[in-house]
Amino acid sequence: MGRKGTMFDRNIHSQYLKETITLRIYQPENFSTLYKYHICIMQDGNDYYQLGRAATLSDRLHEKGEIHTTIFVGIHYKDKYDRQAKYHPDGHKNNPYIKFLRFEVVPLLDDILPGYYLGAARTLMGDSLGGTVSFLTALTYPNTFGNVIMQSPYVNEKVLEAAKASDNLSLIKIYHTIGEEETEVQTTTGGTENFLEPNRQLSQLIQIKTSAYTYHERPGGHTWKTWQKDLPDAIISTFGKS
Repeated sequence: MGRKGTMFDRNIHSQYLKETITLRIYQPENFSTLYKYHICIMQDGNDYYQLGRAATLSDRLHEKGEIHTTIFVGIHYKDKYDRQAKYHPDGHKNNPYIKFLRFEVVPLLDDILPGYYLGAARTLMGDSLGGTVSFLTALTYPNTFGNVIMQSPYVNEKVLEAAKASDNLSLIKIYHTIGEEETEVQTTTGGTENFLEPNRQLSQLIQIKTSAYTYHERPGGHTWKTWQKDLPDAIISTFGKS
């Protein structure tokens, strides 16, 4: 069965990253410029479309009327090293990537899509390091990105310190999950790390500063099998009509 919505690509030549990056945009069925749409910007975009089945999920949830009209935008990476450089809080392209999201992606989407043009209608979503950079970007620009979905984010001291120091957490609605089995996660650098405990620490910090927060510890590990199962709840929690 084919998709019911429409997918198309737009390229941005980023002045911050010095490269051309493709945005893969999925508009729901019955898209019309007469309507306003929420915008969900996904790090690891191709993974969310292919492994998370985000487009199929969008079709189903829109058809059932479970979510507000939402356009999904995927941004992908070249390879694991490029992903590490852009998404990791210590990556040498992390700050330029955050600026790219704010000052290049948002203006383009505002220009070509009928959004609400409000932070409350823009969401950043990502898994693992993609969740980390989504969270840090929203902390930096909470008036631009009012919602975050982070599935199994990488959390180190820099992330914890950013949460502790931030006065902006109360401005952001956050959906946050971690797998119960994420105690020995293989990292890009070849080692293993405990993701579960740092995520619990981050959760405690967030709960102190905001009530617009959903946190779940899910069965499973640091895999797309876990994230795919969680994705419907994440989307409904963020874009649901109830």
